Amino acid sequence: MSIPGTRHLRVAVVEDQPLFRSMLERTLGGTSGMQVVAAVGTTSDALRQFRAGFADVVVLDIDLPDGNGIALGVSLRRRQPSLGILLLSAHDAMDLLLDLPQDVAAGWGYLSKTSTTSEEVLVGAVRAAAVGETVLDPALLARMTPRAGSDVARLTDRQYEVLRLLAAGLSNAGIGERLGITEKSVQNHVNAMYATLGIDADPQRNPRVSATLRLLEETGPAH
Repeated sequence: MSIPGTRHLRVAVVEDQPLFRSMLERTLGGTSGMQVVAAVGTTSDALRQFRAGFADVVVLDIDLPDGNGIALGVSLRRRQPSLGILLLSAHDAMDLLLDLPQDVAAGWGYLSKTSTTSEEVLVGAVRAAAVGETVLDPALLARMTPRAGSDVARLTDRQYEVLRLLAAGLSNAGIGERLGITEKSVQNHVNAMYATLGIDADPQRNPRVSATLRLLEETGPAH
């Protein structure tokens, strides 16, 4: 994985729609500190061209003409355990992240093609995937509500707001700026949220990823 300041973050793209693939190439290739090393339209081309260590992050469409982007991501991750993966879909398929095999589950993000209109969100999700974090589509998160009786439903309104922003990829500083509170206050809310969700300081697991997946498990579309 690239170390900041030493070389560009290398991104590969698998997207079957030529126009959307070109847009991703232009956006990510034109971002400071990023380099698009390949862009293909099928799973077979990806498996043939993407050798281990070829990229730091791969951006995958879920619906591909000769296969499934999630299965492709699992295969690529098993070749390269450090690979970050960002899924793109025209549908709300965030819950598919919950079915990932445990050995490859960390460091996957999800954005919807229809609701993600910000280059900043796209770039932020790619950067998050590169460091093993899980980022979910902020527009879809805004439409989710906690399931009755779940631990997420026990969070205070402010803790739940912090959790949604955390799941959308914002840092504590970014959350504080968005909510107009200090970074220390954000950390206090994060710690209280972890306690309510039973997320321990396990060095083997990223607590932000664990919290994001709990949010995904224990919420559903608002009615």
